[in-house]
Amino acid sequence: MTDTALPNASPPVDTVARAQRRVAAGLAKRHRAEARFKAYGIAAIAIAASALLLLLYTIVSQGYTALQQTYVALEVDFAQELIDPDGTGDPAIIARGDYRSVTRSALFDAIGGVEGARERRRAAQLISQFGAEETLREMAMADPSLIGTTQTVAFPADDIFDQLTKGHFGDGADQRAPFSAQQFAWWSQLVDADRVSLDFNTNLLTEAHSNDPELSGILGALIGSLMTLLVTLVLAFPIGVAAAIYLEEFAPKNRITDVIEVNINNLAAVPSIIFGLLGLAMLINFFGVPRSTPLVGGMVLALMTLPTIIIAARAALKAVPPSIRQAALGMGASRVQTVMHHVLPLAMPGILTGTIIGMAQALGETAPLLLIGMNAFVQEIPGWFDDTATVLPVQIFIWANEPARAFVERTSAGIMVLLTFLVAMNLFAVLLRKRFERRW
Repeated sequence: MTDTALPNASPPVDTVARAQRRVAAGLAKRHRAEARFKAYGIAAIAIAASALLLLLYTIVSQGYTALQQTYVALEVDFAQELIDPDGTGDPAIIARGDYRSVTRSALFDAIGGVEGARERRRAAQLISQFGAEETLREMAMADPSLIGTTQTVAFPADDIFDQLTKGHFGDGADQRAPFSAQQFAWWSQLVDADRVSLDFNTNLLTEAHSNDPELSGILGALIGSLMTLLVTLVLAFPIGVAAAIYLEEFAPKNRITDVIEVNINNLAAVPSIIFGLLGLAMLINFFGVPRSTPLVGGMVLALMTLPTIIIAARAALKAVPPSIRQAALGMGASRVQTVMHHVLPLAMPGILTGTIIGMAQALGETAPLLLIGMNAFVQEIPGWFDDTATVLPVQIFIWANEPARAFVERTSAGIMVLLTFLVAMNLFAVLLRKRFERRW
């Protein structure tokens, strides 16, 4: 009788072993590929983090010294014959006093041995002339009883000697340093007399832009940015939310709304400088809005921010479950009541998050504001929305183009302030989303 193979007979042992080896080899290959992919991801994150840390280190290392300013303490004789010859105490006469002579006399007495007009001019360059005169003028006008007395007053040093004190010119012996050997000797004399000190730079946070680096501050640009963003928020938020509500909740789905949606998405990708050209041509040249003001700057940034707010608001409204709308309508609410009383409050956290992100983007914009004149030299802190002003990114741009070495650290300090505001706004958006977000 011939043996026949059974249908359920097991395969040969060597066949099973080969199949197992192939499966094991395939799994090992897959695991190696996954490990490589994971390593690539970790390497990419490490490279990005290293680049970010290098950037932050560069900015902070160059900018933290701007928080300090070199001051020179001098014994100042508030000579009445130079400030108020007649002794009237009239503020107008005191304001016109010869404070330059008062300042130079105090400086020349401190260093001694200054002869000739040329040496006097060079010696006067040790301290900030305009800053010293303004300091004495403010003191005399605030307290006229100082006239005729001698007081110890700390004057801001000239930016060159401020940089020397901070170590940017080495020990001062470098022949390429922008001061003479005689000036270095005078400065060394002041240092040896313990008249030179490094203190907190109050001008950086309390003053506006100045041609003198040691007097230049960021407050004017900061106020200008806040006023510009306020105009942007007042215009863009209600218009953007209203447009999103109409398009998402009430607009019929036809070709017209399709075209509108496509254009809104396209506007979100338009280069920001185009909005600057639009503001220059329409707002300034056609409507006559004052240029270089927070008003026109806020209007331009509102045009730029609108698409972002509309897209974010529509996404937040769409995320509200349809059952909320159906329940409200089933209880007899109208469509307007349904949207305003139920849908909009639930979507508001997402809307606010998108709005804050859009405002943060507007805060960092420079190109559109350059075209509407907000790169003007502004020495006054703006008091209203139609006052000439600048903003933080433009102020940084202006400082970066200044030739003086002291503006380098102020540029980095301005970047630090701008990054702080951007991080704070984005952090606020994250916290707002975490606080009010609902998962359906």
